[in-house]
Formats: sequence, C-alpha cells, structure tokens
Amino acid sequence: MRDLRFWWFCLALLPWSAFGQTGPAEDALKSAQRAYSLGHYGEAESQYLQAEKEAETGGPTAPRLARVLNNLGVLYQREAKYNEAEQVLRRALEIWQKQADPQPLEVATTLNNLASLYTCVSRYTEAEPLYRECLALCEKSLGPEHVQVANALNNLGEFYWEQGKLEEAEPLYRRAVFIKEKTLGPQDPALAASLNNLATLYLRQGKYAESESLYKKSLAVRQAAFGPEHPEVANSVNNLASLYSLQGRYAEAEPMYLRSLSIVEKYLGPDHPDVACNLNNLAELYFSQKKYAQAEPLLRRALAIREKALGPNSPAVAEVLDNLAGVLLVEYKQVSVDLLYLRSLAIRKKVFGPESPQVLTSLSSLAFAYTQEGKLPEAEEAYSEALTLIAKQKKPDARALARAYVNLADLYSRQGKRKKARKMAEKAKSLRDQAASS
Repeated sequence: MRDLRFWWFCLALLPWSAFGQTGPAEDALKSAQRAYSLGHYGEAESQYLQAEKEAETGGPTAPRLARVLNNLGVLYQREAKYNEAEQVLRRALEIWQKQADPQPLEVATTLNNLASLYTCVSRYTEAEPLYRECLALCEKSLGPEHVQVANALNNLGEFYWEQGKLEEAEPLYRRAVFIKEKTLGPQDPALAASLNNLATLYLRQGKYAESESLYKKSLAVRQAAFGPEHPEVANSVNNLASLYSLQGRYAEAEPMYLRSLSIVEKYLGPDHPDVACNLNNLAELYFSQKKYAQAEPLLRRALAIREKALGPNSPAVAEVLDNLAGVLLVEYKQVSVDLLYLRSLAIRKKVFGPESPQVLTSLSSLAFAYTQEGKLPEAEEAYSEALTLIAKQKKPDARALARAYVNLADLYSRQGKRKKARKMAEKAKSLRDQAASS
C-alpha cells in the first residue's frame, strides 16, 4: 500500500478591500471571508451567496461580481462541490475577459483557481495552460519574487507532482518557499502550504529527516495562526502521520491520523474527499500492522466517498482500489481481486497515458494478484508489459529492471519453465551487479 496525503493548492481569495467600495455586497464578502478563514464553510457560503446577490445589482459584467464569484468558487472547491466551483469560476473569468481594461492580477487569480480545480478532478490537459498563463501574468505584473508568483509556482509544482513528475515539481516548490520566506517571514501561514508540499516531495524521495523538519514547521505555523482545530492544521497533522507510518512509528502515527480525521469530519462533513484521504491513510497504517479487518471497512468507505465526490474514473479512486485489493488479497477472501486492479489500471491508462509510472505500479500489482490466484498466463502477460515499460524509460532504473526480471524468473519457475527462469535470473543478477558497482 502507498501513502496518500492531502493535495494542498494555494487557492487565491480576492480581498474584500479590493472592491474599493462600501455597501451590502462588501459587508457580506467581508463576513464570508472571515468565516472561511475560521473553517466555518457553511456560514461562509451563505454570506458569499448574499454578496453575489448584492453584487449582481451592478450588472452581469460588473468587476465586483467577478470578485465575489472567484471567492465563491474557492469555497465550493474546498467543500468538494466541483461542478458548482467550475460554473462560478468560469463565469468570473468570462466577466474579466469582457472588461475593456482587465486587471491582470485579478484575471490571474481566477485562472489559478480554475486550474487548481481541474487538477483536483484530474483534467490535466485543461489545467496546465491555465497555470502557465497565470504564472506569466503574475511575473509580468509583479516581478519574479512576489507572493502571488510563489502561489502560482506552488500550484504548477503540485500539478506536476500529482502526475509523478517530481523532477519538474521540485525546483518550483523550492522557488515558492524561497520567495515566501523572503517576502512574508518564517511565521506566515501562507508559507505553510509551500513547506507542506516540499516536505511531501522529500517524503516521496525517501528524504525522511528533511521531510519531518518541514512538516513540523508547517504544523507549528498553522497551529499558531489558526489554533489546534482547523482544516489546514488537519492537513499538516495527516501528512506528518504519513511520514511516521512509513518509518514504522505506528504509535505516533495513529493518534495523529485520528486527530486529523476528527477535524476534517467536523469542518468538512463525513463525505468530503479529505475524509477519504484520512481513512485511506489510517487503513494503510492498520495494513502495515497486519490489522486487516480494521483496514477493510475504512477503505470501502474511502472508495464510496471518492467515487461520489470525484467520479468513478479519478486517480484517487484508483489509489483506493489498489489498497482495497491488497487487503483482500492478504485476507484470502474469495473475490476476484484482479478485477479491482484491472479497474485501477484502466483509470490510470486513461488519465496518465499507457506508459506512465502510475500504469507501471498497477501492472506490477495486477501481475502479483494473478500469481496469487494461480492465473499464471495472465501474470506473465502483465509482468512482461511492466518490463517493457521500464525498459522504454529514458533512463531505465537498473534496480527496477532487476526486480522485473526476478518476478518473471519466479513465475517461470512456478510454470516449470526452467530455461526461461534461469535466463531471467541471470539478467537480474547482471543488473544488480551493475547497480552495485555504479
């Protein structure tokens, strides 16, 4: 099983002071943003809708209406109301584009938020050009070291991270952290999101000490700013728990997962994707401790939440399918585990492309499941496809190739194909020797 963490995008609210006016719309917007900052999303939504109603009195293309719609879109995304978020953000963008002299930073803000929304729902081809347009507008208008530039960098980095493109993500995250520390200082909560994302990148790279230091810093900043119970605090707690779980520090990880779960259920409701993230991670912890009976219902609930909130073809759904299949496999339950892996594989091929690292993960899991179920010809086909993908990479990982050859050698031994097994084993040994000497 693989850990998941919360996505953390720097969604941009337009401040009520940007309206340059006073009146009912501005009062409602100010109240909405105060409620949003406290994590009181139901109250914030009510106030934003009131602000929208008041702003519409200025006409359907009034700039202040676009500002309200932008902020309402951010709230809807946080509440996982993705269809509603897209509608209001698109409407805001259309209003900006109709202005005789549109303000580039306000256009950039809405572009950023719409791109972040598309990333959340795996519409990557639509997201990337919006991110790049946003970044270009910010750099042109503000220079290379402004906080809004840092937010655009953070989100473009998150876009690449979500697709497994870590080399592209890292310099963007580093630059975002540098700008925010220089501009805002080390205790500003706006810095915490970028620290959080860089920490998660280090976690994926196995740099646990660096990851822990940044997660703890992010958590301290957020707790000082928001108090112990806030969705942003839950984000940092969840991610630090994921690190502890990976390190086998289970006694430290479990109460942190439970704390994070309690916060997000309280503030976001029981069917929010962040709840599913917590459930998945807690299940991973139980899986690592061989508490399979406790892990399974958490994964089934996480799957139901993600299918409802994100749709059946989301990569986040594929992640839970893999984890649920893994639990069922070790529990020896009489179900077709391979069907879960096949569904996960189909999702990843569609979203990421047939030669992506995510597809390689699914193929390896599927092949193992086929082997355990005694479906050896199907296992051979899946292992062979995985081997082909590794070999096609620009810089094939010798260790990954060696593992693929070992898997095929074991499979051929099971089938009594000794000559083929010996050939695969020899290739694996050669690659391991090569890796050891390099």
